Amino acid sequence: MKKSAINPMPPFFDRYINLVDDIDIFEGFRKYAPREIFSDIQKLEQVGDRIYAPGKWTIKDILQHVVDNERIMAYRALRFSRNDRTNLPGYDEAVFAANTIASGRTIPDLLEEFEQVRVSTISLFANMDSAMILRSGVANQTEISPLALGFVILGHPLHHMNVIRERYYPLI
Repeated sequence: MKKSAINPMPPFFDRYINLVDDIDIFEGFRKYAPREIFSDIQKLEQVGDRIYAPGKWTIKDILQHVVDNERIMAYRALRFSRNDRTNLPGYDEAVFAANTIASGRTIPDLLEEFEQVRVSTISLFANMDSAMILRSGVANQTEISPLALGFVILGHPLHHMNVIRERYYPLI
C-alpha cells in the first residue's frame, strides 16, 4: 500500500511521513534501509562525540533513538493492526536517551541493531492484510493507522539524517 492511502494524515507525525516518496511501503523498506540512510559510516565516525550545541545528542545517541523509535512505532502498529483500541501513551525520548549505553557502542554496531530491528518490522508488516494496515488507534493523543506508522518508521530516520547533514557534518 502506498503513502497516498494514509487518510487522514496524522498531525505531528506528518513531518516524518512527508519526507518519504509516495511509494509502496515495502518498496520504502528497501529504499530507506538503515544502511542506505546512514551510508557514510566514515563521516559519521569523524563527527565522533561532537555535538552542535549543549544538551544535544551525539551521533550514537541519535542512532539509538532511531532504533528505539522504530521499535515503539512497530509496537503501536502491531496493537492497532490487531484491532486493539487501547489509547497508547507517548514516550519521552529524552528519558530513553539518558538511559542507554549508546556512548559505549560503535556506529557499525548500532547500525547492525537497526538492520535487525528493520527485519522484524518488515516481517510484522508483511503479515498484515489491507484491512489490518488501515485500522487505526490512538497513540500520543493522535489517531493513526499502522500504514501511517510504517511511513513514520521510514521518515523518522530521514529526518535525523537531515539534521546530521545540516548540524553535525559542519563540525568536521
